Amino acid sequence: MAVKAVLFDLDGTLIDTAPDFIVVLNRLLEEEGRRPLPEQPIRDTVSSGAKALVKLGFKLEESDSEFERLRLRLLELYSDHLAVYSKPFNGIELLLEQLTKHKLHWGIATNKPEVYTTPLLQQLQLSPASVICPDHVQERKPHPESLLLAGKQLNCSPTEMIYIGDHQRDIECGRRAGAITITARYGYIEENDNPDHWQADHIVDCANELWPIIKTYL
Repeated sequence: MAVKAVLFDLDGTLIDTAPDFIVVLNRLLEEEGRRPLPEQPIRDTVSSGAKALVKLGFKLEESDSEFERLRLRLLELYSDHLAVYSKPFNGIELLLEQLTKHKLHWGIATNKPEVYTTPLLQQLQLSPASVICPDHVQERKPHPESLLLAGKQLNCSPTEMIYIGDHQRDIECGRRAGAITITARYGYIEENDNPDHWQADHIVDCANELWPIIKTYL
C-alpha cells in the first residue's frame, strides 16, 4: 500500500527546540540561585517535557512541594522564548519540499501542548496539513490515538502513513497504529536509552537520510 502521508514528532524530530529550552532552564536555575547546567544533558531531556527538565535541573520529584511552581515558571519563561533559536533540523526544509512536490501530506503528532505548538509553527512559518497535540486526544502517545485522528484529518489509514520520532513512545505509537516507523537518532535521546531496541522499521542518523527511505514507499 503506497504511503499518502508523513507524520513527524515535533521536538527533536522536525524542529531543534533544544537551544531555547537550554536558555530557559538555565534562566530558571539562575532565578533560583542555582548554577547553570551544560547544554548536552538538557538537550537529551527535551523530548521528555517540562517535568523532566525540572527534575533534571532541580533534582526534585513531582511530589515535592516546589515542583509545580518551578514547572509553571519554566513554561512561562518558555512562552516568551519559543522560537528565538529553534529551527528545523538540517535537511528538514528540503524534505518538506520533496513531500509537497510528490503530493504527500505532512503533519505533526506531538505531546507538546497546542499553546506552545501553534505559535512555534507560526513563527517558523511551517504549515502542516494536520497538527495533533495532547489537547486534541483523550490519550497521549504512546497511545495510537494521535495517529488515528491524523488519519481521519488526512483521509488516509495509519497503514498509509510514515511516522518519524526520536523517542520510544513515538515508535510505539506508530507501531500500535499500524504505521511505518522511523527513529530519528539525531534527536533528543537520553544517554541510557538505546534506539536500536525500539523496533522501528528504519533508523536514521540525520534528516537527509529520510527522503531516500520515504520514496521507496511511493
